[in-house]
Amino acid sequence: MEEIFLEVEIRKEIGSGKSKGLRDQGFIPAVIYGQEKEAQPIKVGHKQLLQLLHQRGLENVVINLKIKDDKKAKGRPCLIKELQHDPVKDEIIHVDFNEISLTETIKVNVPVVAKGEPAGVKQDGGSLEHILWEIEVECLPTDIPKGIEVDVSALKIGDSIHIKDINFPPNVKVLSSPETVVLSVAAPIKEEVAAPEAVEGEEKQEPEVIKEKKEVPAEGAEEGKEKEEKKEKEKK
Repeated sequence: MEEIFLEVEIRKEIGSGKSKGLRDQGFIPAVIYGQEKEAQPIKVGHKQLLQLLHQRGLENVVINLKIKDDKKAKGRPCLIKELQHDPVKDEIIHVDFNEISLTETIKVNVPVVAKGEPAGVKQDGGSLEHILWEIEVECLPTDIPKGIEVDVSALKIGDSIHIKDINFPPNVKVLSSPETVVLSVAAPIKEEVAAPEAVEGEEKQEPEVIKEKKEVPAEGAEEGKEKEEKKEKEKK
């Protein structure tokens, strides 16, 4: 594991008002929390922290905090517990560090990284569903994977990858359920064509009903003819 060092200073300025003054001077207030140790207030250079953040990512990365002006003090291996951001400017305003032992295993969540383009997406227009984004593991701090890469290129529509299908480093113990689905490929969604809506104000046209002409029975026709002939004779 590559060693990452970050120089920090003991912080005597305590309180929200003094913390703002520290930020104006280019520092970020922070605290080191350790096992069976009192919390240690420190301050970190804003530029130095951002540089590490952009270069290393800092998630699940062991950082050796070196106290400035203390030549006897050894680096204190830590993991970042929390980064607090300003809700408006989205700048880092506070950092919590957890001091750890390099010889004791710890539990961490490791991100899942999908590699490749699934056959079901490329050939059949399906979509890759990322069900589980992190997997809980247990290992030594020096063995923490930066990410768990999963090859999804062979997945067809309806296929899934479970935790039990993934190869993990030998020194990493998986704590999540092996049956948990991590990635899958879903079929493309079929769009339903909606029926055209009637324009407002336009009357609906009723279908024309064609009525059949009733035929007069032959007997009725003859009877009517005889009545007409009788009337003509009476006139004469």
